[in-house]
Amino acid sequence: MFTFGVMASGGGSNFRALLDHVADGSLDASCEFLITNSNHSGAALLAREKGIPVCYISSVTHPNPHDYERALLAVLQQYPVQVVALAGYMKHLPDSFIQALPDRILNVHPSLLPKFGGAGYYGIRVHRAVLDAHETKSGPTIHLVNEHYDQGRILAQADVPVLETDSPESLAARVLKQEHDLYWRTLRDYAETLPALP
Repeated sequence: MFTFGVMASGGGSNFRALLDHVADGSLDASCEFLITNSNHSGAALLAREKGIPVCYISSVTHPNPHDYERALLAVLQQYPVQVVALAGYMKHLPDSFIQALPDRILNVHPSLLPKFGGAGYYGIRVHRAVLDAHETKSGPTIHLVNEHYDQGRILAQADVPVLETDSPESLAARVLKQEHDLYWRTLRDYAETLPALP
C-alpha cells in the first residue's frame, strides 16, 4: 500500500475515479488529503463526503505568494505522502513544492504531449486546438511534474481517435473517459517503482 495526496480545482472526476479504484481494491493506496484552490469545487465536496482532509489554499486565503508557498509545504509536513496526483489543479506549483517531492508529483494532461501542452493549454482549449490542427488522434498523457509546464517525463499515454464529426466537447468527453482508466493504473505502477521515503 502507498499513500497519496490529490490537488484539484474543479469537478473532481479524475479524483473520483482514483477513489473508486481505492474503494474496490484495485488501487492499493490511501488518499491522505486534497489541496484545492476552490473551496466549493466538486473535488472539495467529494473529499468531505469521503472524510478526506480538505486543505483550501488560494490567493484568497493566502494573498502573499510566500505565505501561499509555505501553506502548501505545510500540508506535506502534516500529511506525509509518497506521491501527489494533480487532477485538474489550475494553479502554478511553486518550485519549492516540486523540489519537496522530486519525481513524485504526477499530472494528467488531455493531449498527447508534447503536442498541445504548456502555458495556455488547458481544459477545452486543448481539444479546440487539436481540432483546429486537424489531428487524427489525441488522448491523455500522464507525466511527472517539473518546473516547466507539461514538460516532465511522460509515464503513459492512451490514443483516442479524432472523428470528423467531433466538437471540442465530444472529443473532451472521450479523452476524459480514457483519463479515468489510465491515471489510476499509471499511479499504481509508478508508485511500485518508488523507494520508500526516509
